[in-house]
This record gives sequence, C-alpha cells and structure tokens, in this order.
Amino acid sequence: MASSTATESAAPALESPALVHRPGRVIDNWDPENHVQWEGGGRAIASLNLRWSIFAEFLGFIVWQLWSIVVVQLPAAGFTFDIGQTFWLISMPALVGATLRFPYTFLVPKLGGRNWTIISAALLLIPTISLGFAVSNPETPFGVMLLIAALAGFGGGNFASSMSNINFFFPQREKGVALGLNAAGGNIGVAVAQIVVPFVIVIGAVGATKNIALAGWFWIPFILIAIFGAYKFMHNLSNAKADFAASAAALRDPHTWIMSVLYIGTFGSFIGFASVFPKLIATQFPEYSSFQVGAAGITLAFLGALVGSLSRPFGGKLADRFGGAKVTVLAFTAMAVGALAVVLTLPVGNFWLFLGTFLFIFAATGIGNGSTYRMIPSIFSARSGVKDAHINSGDVSTVRKTSAAIGIISAIGAYGGFIIPQVLGLSLSATSSYATAIYCFIGAYVVFIAITAFFYLRRSGAVAGQRV
Repeated sequence: MASSTATESAAPALESPALVHRPGRVIDNWDPENHVQWEGGGRAIASLNLRWSIFAEFLGFIVWQLWSIVVVQLPAAGFTFDIGQTFWLISMPALVGATLRFPYTFLVPKLGGRNWTIISAALLLIPTISLGFAVSNPETPFGVMLLIAALAGFGGGNFASSMSNINFFFPQREKGVALGLNAAGGNIGVAVAQIVVPFVIVIGAVGATKNIALAGWFWIPFILIAIFGAYKFMHNLSNAKADFAASAAALRDPHTWIMSVLYIGTFGSFIGFASVFPKLIATQFPEYSSFQVGAAGITLAFLGALVGSLSRPFGGKLADRFGGAKVTVLAFTAMAVGALAVVLTLPVGNFWLFLGTFLFIFAATGIGNGSTYRMIPSIFSARSGVKDAHINSGDVSTVRKTSAAIGIISAIGAYGGFIIPQVLGLSLSATSSYATAIYCFIGAYVVFIAITAFFYLRRSGAVAGQRV
C-alpha cells in the first residue's frame, strides 16, 4: 500500500513539471492548462503579471489620448493652429498607435513579456517629456508638434503587446476574464486622462496662465513606477512563442478582414469619438468646455470614455447569452439612432441634450466592442467544423489562428481613431458644421449592420446554424 501511495503521489509530478525560475525572471515549463501547476502557484504568478500589465497598459492609453485634451488648451497658450492642423494633432496618435499594434503583437514572444513591458513603458517617457517642452513655447512649429503627437502612438501600440502577453499566462477557461480586465483597464485610461489633465494644468498654473506642460510631465513618476514594477515583479515565459503560420492563416481568411471592418465601427468609433469629444464640446458649447471644481476646472468629456469603457463587459455578457452577431447588430443600430439624434438636436443648442445623446452613442460603442470581440472566436470555431462554436473553441490550430486574428483585428479597428477626427475636421472646415460627417457615420453604421446580418445571421451564411 505504501508503494502504491508513493506511486500515486508521484504521478502529478510527472504530469506537472516543476516551474523553473532562471535569471532574468524567466520561467520554464509554464503550462496554465495543468490544474496542479495552476493551483500550486501558477495562478498567483499570472495574477501578478496581469496587475502590472493592466497598470502599464492603463498608462499607455493615457499617453495615447493626451493630445485630445491638450489641443483644446493650445489657443490659451498662444498657439494659432487652424482647424485642419488641430484635427491632425488629435488623430495622429491614433494613426501611429494602430500601426504599431502589428509589430507590438510579435515583440512579446520575441523579447519576453517582462522585457517588452519594461521597454514599452519606458518609451512612454519620450512623448510625455517632449509634450511638456513643446507646449511651453508657443513658437514651436506645427511640424514639431505633429511629430510629438505621433510619438504618443507608442501608448496605442501597448494594447496589442499587453494582450498578447497576458494571453500566454492564463488557461483557456479564464482568458475571457483576464483579457477583459486587461482591455478595460486600458480603456479606462482615456477617461482618467480627460478628467485628471484639466485639473493638473489649472492647479499648476503660473498666475492666470495654465501650465499645459504638466499634461505630459505629470505622468512621468507613474511611468517610472510601471517600469520598476515590470522589472521587479513580471516574468518572461520561455515557451511563449510566436506562431507565424497561424498569423499567415488568419491573414488569408476573409473573415479576419470582415471582422476588422466591423471592429473599426465599434472600437474605432469608441476611440475616435473619445479622442475628439473634448474638441467637439469646446467648439459647439465653449461655455461648457470647463467646469470649476474648487480651484480647478474639469471637462465632462471624460464621461464619454468612461461610459464606453464600463459598457464593454456588458456587451460581452450579452453576447455570451444571445450571440455576438445579434448584439452587434443592435449596437450598430443604437449608434446610428444616437448619431441621428445628435444631428437633429444640434440646432437646439442644448448642451445637456448633446451630452446625453453622445453618451448613448458611447454606451453603444462599448457594447459593440464586447460583442464583436466575442464573435471572433465563435466564427473561427464554426468554420473549423465544431458542433457548437459558441462554447467550443476548436482544436489547437484553430485557437492559434483565432488569437492571431484577434491581434490583426484589434490593430485595424484602431484606425477608426484616426478616421473619425479627420472626417469631423473636414466637415467643420468645409461646412462649418459637424452634421455632414455625422451623416456619413450613420451611413457607415447601416452598412455595418448589413455586413453583420449578411455574413453571420443569414441561414445560408458562412456560419449557418451556429450562434456566433
């Protein structure tokens, strides 16, 4: 009996090779799917890495969106940029950030999650320090300002690498929650930036002049904490390898591109409207662009990003219950109705009505973000031939292809953050109104509804008989 017991107690050890910690905080033999290893210390390691990943990504989103607040303050600091230049400063970080998401996705398996988090967090010092110096001198040329705004795109790229890193740490059954927390933690950074920066630049004022430079310099200590935290507490996983075959397969699949278009409509709308919302308020309702709270001023623009961020998990839950395609159609419908309401109520000149209709749009974008992200694994699982794609992720190759597709889709969707401010800026320059741009967005949402219904809700569609 003793021999039998010894054999039985030794079995888990054979199934669960011990984690090996090497210099450089490298971990060998990581296998979160192994229950013994996961409950025997793996969960604690993964949770620690998740917390510091969220913090670094949170700061990345803040830096990504700094120019959305700073642009509104530039006239008071002596800058005289025209409408087109202003909207380029708002949209340039989105353009660069979206583009950086492609290489950032592959840098985690190349350099290690801990190592790349240290580097990517350190890169945030460049746009924050540069912003501080540039806005301190109203003679700074527009070209220099645009370059510094482009550098803020480092923050947008962080999302892809952060999600890629956390994906390696958690078992399939817990990835939804972990990746959801990671994404929400980043999105909340937009709202935090838009509420904190106006406070900071007023509190740090020199006489009657706001200290806009603090919009960048204020975040430097937090970035240094993120660098130290990643260095001290995060890990590199030796078995985190890039799957280029899966990426190639995802690139060849038409549904990667279909979902990319839909994600431009959901996440692109969220980040695009969030970045331009402070400017919209300042243009349409300058008397409401800042509210005094004690000695400082705040802008209610942060409410848009906050509502959009908080509604994202709700969209995922609705998609879990009813299917992502149905929820996505309803989200686009709500976005179109909300946008139409904005156009119809703009002539009324009522700020609170304007704010309410836009918050409705932001809530719909957040729900759409959650539902479209939920659609992706179901679509690829359905096409692999599983019986119920809503609950079955498919074989290993399908999971890898899905993961690669998610990275591509998240990158392309972020280009909406560039498109929306540009279209709004062109509309304002050409017609002195945002109405034309908003009508264009309504038309786009109708097209997105048709695409979703045609490919994913038709009985004879690509995923016929499946609830995606």
